[in-house]
Amino acid sequence: MDNATKRSLKKPDQFVALTETIIAAVTLVVVVVAIVGGYSFYEHRSTAAATAFGSAMQVYQTPVASPTQPVPPGMKTFPSAKDRAAAANTQFVQVAHQYSLTKDGKLANYFAGLTYMEEGQNGPAEEAFKKTASSWDSGLASLGKSSLAQLYEQTNRDAQAIDLYNDLAKGNSATFPPTLAKLQLAELYQSQGKTEDARKIYAQIKDSDKDAKGKPGPASQIASEKLNPKAAAAPGIEAQ
Repeated sequence: MDNATKRSLKKPDQFVALTETIIAAVTLVVVVVAIVGGYSFYEHRSTAAATAFGSAMQVYQTPVASPTQPVPPGMKTFPSAKDRAAAANTQFVQVAHQYSLTKDGKLANYFAGLTYMEEGQNGPAEEAFKKTASSWDSGLASLGKSSLAQLYEQTNRDAQAIDLYNDLAKGNSATFPPTLAKLQLAELYQSQGKTEDARKIYAQIKDSDKDAKGKPGPASQIASEKLNPKAAAAPGIEAQ
């Protein structure tokens, strides 16, 4: 085989190699652009979600005043907490649906549950809380579980509420601390007439809720008052 023939056979190989290099380079550029574009899109959606959630919270924090109650000129009010919850709920639901993949969208779903609950719509409230409770965000999930437990209490499903409080008591969430879950559980037992079960939990909280110097924490103080209500009332009696 002469040299000219050899050179002609090499040309396709060189072309293929060059083409593969170009394709690889273009693919890398496309991936980078997709990542940057996706991040920019997510940031844009997150900003829009935060703005929409903030507007819903403004409605939810609007003062409640009766028609005869004097209010400053231009101040918006609602005649009742239920009316306010209904107005805020509409916005929270919209944010939750429109921005479901963002943090504020997920938080809006939780507040949708709260406002449903205030309206007395327990079915939709339960669905919203269950969705929040299943969140990968442990702090948000704890909020969902705690509100779901309260809803169960209000609808006479104490066994389910107890399961949730026990679950929360085993965790370490900052949004709903274990000691708070234990206090809620003890109060539930007390309302059921299970005084000894409640006292056991209060005693445990009293002994465990202390700072590094051994000073009782807020939960410990509440537990002490529950264990000895007469002693807690004594200072107030003396002050009269």
